[in-house]
Amino acid sequence: NARGKPEKKKIIARTGGYHGICISSGSLTGMPLMHAGFDLPIKNVLHTGSPHFYHFGNEGESEEEFATRRANELEELILAEGPETVAGFVAEPVMGAGGVILPPKGYYQKVQAVLDKYDILMIADEVICGFHRTGQLFGCNTYGIKPDIMVVAKQLSSAYLPISAVILNEKVYGPIRDFSDENGVLATGFTYSGHPVPAAVAVETLKIYEEMDIASHVAKVAPVMQERLAALGDHPIVGEARGVGLIGACELVKSKETRENFAPAIASYCGDRCIDHGLILRAAAGNAVAACPPLIITESEINQMFDAFKLALDDTWDYVQKEELLAAE
Repeated sequence: NARGKPEKKKIIARTGGYHGICISSGSLTGMPLMHAGFDLPIKNVLHTGSPHFYHFGNEGESEEEFATRRANELEELILAEGPETVAGFVAEPVMGAGGVILPPKGYYQKVQAVLDKYDILMIADEVICGFHRTGQLFGCNTYGIKPDIMVVAKQLSSAYLPISAVILNEKVYGPIRDFSDENGVLATGFTYSGHPVPAAVAVETLKIYEEMDIASHVAKVAPVMQERLAALGDHPIVGEARGVGLIGACELVKSKETRENFAPAIASYCGDRCIDHGLILRAAAGNAVAACPPLIITESEINQMFDAFKLALDDTWDYVQKEELLAAE
């Protein structure tokens, strides 16, 4: 409204993306499980296709061709809805809860071109990717995204206290500032907005990132993690081992040839076996088992983590054979 475009109200998110569980954020989340029983998504929230090349790329299609197709589909959706009605596009640089889905080559550059063409804001959900998780300060840096709005949380306080922030560029902030000057202070704060205790913890966390040179540390150890992760791609039940920086996942499949997933319970089973071997990993969407270790993790701890992960995968392999859960040859 402050930008003088009150008809722009619709937000486009992506199938498989995760942005929260409340009415609006749950609507943006592209997971049916979050919508069932809650009459979601609400009006003016739309979804475009997942950027997961492993599952949605066509036979013979390159990553870049797939990225072009997804960008074209986004543009088609915008045109169908009316560009004058679409306000923003929201995306995690790397999908986290959706299974650690990395963007295909050239994806964000192609998407950004579509958004710029129709004056649509780029909203980057950096809740998981922000503060060195992907190997650079933000996921936006890693993938060349130019956000108008950026949302950060988790690593803002290293998760020791709950805090989040919304960062605006001048294109967005300027009209809000001018609107407030003309109409009075915006009354849209939360009870605990700016709470001094988590704010102080966040400030100290940012200082520690600099004092400990976390950026250099992540740059040093991330290749070790990605090398160990990639090696698991040869495991009989791992369809895709994917990751960047200090985040990654193994997707479990019945057949490497057909890429058919197991039932979700198998990823949970693997997660339980990880615990048996002294490792806490998470079963994410898409039958993936995800790893998102502390930024201070050492090379030896990474090796310890993946040794345990390999044992858990072996246990899961034994289980699916015993229960005859593999795809028929």
